[in-house]
Amino acid sequence: MASWRRLLARQRRRADLLVDSRPFVRVVVGLILVNAVVLGAETFPEVMARHGSWLRALDRAIFALFVVELSLRIFAKGRRFFGDPWSLFDAAIVAVSLVPANEAFAILRAMRVLRVLRLISAFPQLRRVLQGLLGAIPGLGAITGLLLIFLYVFAVVSAKLFGEQYPQWFGGLHVSLFTLFQIMTLEGWVEIVRTVKETHPWAWMLFIAFILLSTFTVLNLFIAVIVDTMQKTKPEERPVERQLAEIRRELAGLGRRLEAIAAREAS
Repeated sequence: MASWRRLLARQRRRADLLVDSRPFVRVVVGLILVNAVVLGAETFPEVMARHGSWLRALDRAIFALFVVELSLRIFAKGRRFFGDPWSLFDAAIVAVSLVPANEAFAILRAMRVLRVLRLISAFPQLRRVLQGLLGAIPGLGAITGLLLIFLYVFAVVSAKLFGEQYPQWFGGLHVSLFTLFQIMTLEGWVEIVRTVKETHPWAWMLFIAFILLSTFTVLNLFIAVIVDTMQKTKPEERPVERQLAEIRRELAGLGRRLEAIAAREAS
C-alpha cells in the first residue's frame, strides 16, 4: 500500500510539472484556437456542405482532448484544482459541452463557442484584465447610476420641450430616453439636432450639454475607474519558469536532507 501511494504521488508530481510546462500550455492554446476556427467555419453553409463531416469530426476530437487535458489537471492538482477559480472556469466550459445537445438543449450547440473563453484562463495578461473589470464593478455601478440620473433628467426636459413637435423622438419618456441614448452614442445626433433647431434655435445648447456630460465626462470616468482598478490588481501567479525553478530547488533541498538522514542512520 505504501509503495502504491509513493508511486501515485510520484506520478502526480510528474503530471503537475507537465500541465504547468510551457509546451503543454502552448498545445492547449493551439487547440483552443483551432477549435475557434472550426466553430467559425461551421457558420458557413457552403463550407459545411463540402467539409461538414470533417469539421464535426475535428470538433469532437478536440473536445475529447479537452476532456483528457482537464482530467490530467484534476489528477495533477488534486484538491488545489477545486480551489482555483480559473480551473473551475475551464471545467464549467467543458461541462457545458458534455450536455447532450438534443432538441430540448438546442442552444447548447451554439454554447460550444464558450470554449474560446478558455483563452482567458490560458494567458495571465487576459486574466488580469478580466479581474480588473470585475474589481471595477462597484465603481462602475456608481457611475452608471449617475448616468441614469442624467438620462432621466434630460429625457423629461426634452419630452416636455420637444414632444409635441417631434413625437417620433421625444413623444414620451421612454421614446425620449431611447433618443437620448442614441445621441449619447453619437449615432445620428447631428440630424436630430439640426431638425429640432428649425423650431427651437437654442436646442443645440441642451444637446451639446448632454453630450458633454454623458458621453465625454461619464466615459472618461468609466475609463479612469477601470484603469485605476487594473493598476491595483497584481499578477496572481508567477511565470512558469520561476515556479519550475522553485520546485527544482525544493526537490534538491529535500534530496539533500534525505541523504543526510540516510548518512546518519548508516553511521
